[in-house]
Amino acid sequence: LFDLMEKFAGYGFNRSHAAAYALLAYQTAYMKAHHPAAFMAANLSLVMDDTDKVRMFRDDAVANGLTLLPPDVNASGYRFVPVDARTLRYGLGAVRGTGESAINAILEARRGGPFTSLADLCLRVDKRMVNRRVLEALVRAGAFDALAPNRASLFASVGRALEAAEQRERMAAQVSLFGDGDDTGRVGAELVDAKPWDRRQTLMEEKSALGFALSGHLFSVYERELEGFPRVALARLQAAEHRVWLAGVVNAARVQMTRRGRMMVVLLDDGSAQVELTVFNELFERHRDKLKEDALLVVQGKVQRDEFAGGLRVTADELYDLAGLRARFAARLRLEMNGQSDARRLKEVLAPYRTDGACAVSVLYENGAAVCEVALGDAWRVRPDAQLLEHLGAWLEPQNVRIVYAGVSGAS
Repeated sequence: LFDLMEKFAGYGFNRSHAAAYALLAYQTAYMKAHHPAAFMAANLSLVMDDTDKVRMFRDDAVANGLTLLPPDVNASGYRFVPVDARTLRYGLGAVRGTGESAINAILEARRGGPFTSLADLCLRVDKRMVNRRVLEALVRAGAFDALAPNRASLFASVGRALEAAEQRERMAAQVSLFGDGDDTGRVGAELVDAKPWDRRQTLMEEKSALGFALSGHLFSVYERELEGFPRVALARLQAAEHRVWLAGVVNAARVQMTRRGRMMVVLLDDGSAQVELTVFNELFERHRDKLKEDALLVVQGKVQRDEFAGGLRVTADELYDLAGLRARFAARLRLEMNGQSDARRLKEVLAPYRTDGACAVSVLYENGAAVCEVALGDAWRVRPDAQLLEHLGAWLEPQNVRIVYAGVSGAS
């Protein structure tokens, strides 16, 4: 071992080599300190084909107080570009499934003026370069948000807009016998009516296009429901003798073989920090369906200091997904009627989910003179299924539907 170390020392401490790297480090540090947006735009453009590195530089930019604007068909170039000293714009070339020729065709068409709609872009671009897959990727990435905020509607309209543009081009080659005006430009201009994507789908679609969710963190989808659950944020984890509860989204996972069998090492992320979670064989085999990328995990485990790698290491003792957490610890479903009190409708919504010994229901009732919380009888205990919560949220607004947890052992 010493011979290997000695051999490396002959190269690793070479003075000219160290001096060259020191100069490079000084130059790049100067650029990062005095021209941060331009420096970060250059680095992001250099690695724009590697989404893992793009995410790494993006996280570094945010940590240093820079603003990364989303991709925009009317404002972005092919590469990342600085807007001012502290702001840069996402490059369209970093959107998966596009390609340089397609983006250059869009930029060339934009020379004639900004696009006014999806249909306008389809009419003006070279459709041999810009196809349906390219446009759908740009919609997923949010590049059309400035023209129309409903990405679901835009996504559903891509095929229709391309067909209308092709029809317009065919009609342009024909001359009407009576000189009638051509109205084919209006065909496809209207977007398909579609229900907007919810927050989770929006972030997942962004991830499919960019390699990560740019407009928010996936864990934010679950934070409201976990508000009443006594967990420790990953950024505040400390080594302790007692077990703690924590939660996060699976960022990555890998299987390792040990003498005790297979185990999985999971990288959990809750937006505040990341931590490695070790799931040993028995627990892994019971919950392997939950251990997948982008899934929410609620974990009870022991936090220890990792003396070898530095930082903290968590060993899981219990694992739950959101449905399992509700089934195990949901004590009460609390509804705020928000001026929409309707006993008959509430009865109709709750009836399919009634079951003995499940989650109690209480209703916060308010009028101009008083406020009270009414606990429904045991006959109206319900299963806190996702479908029930979604139905109630659509009626009363999601923030007025809350699970109250109880019976959580070992919480800190």
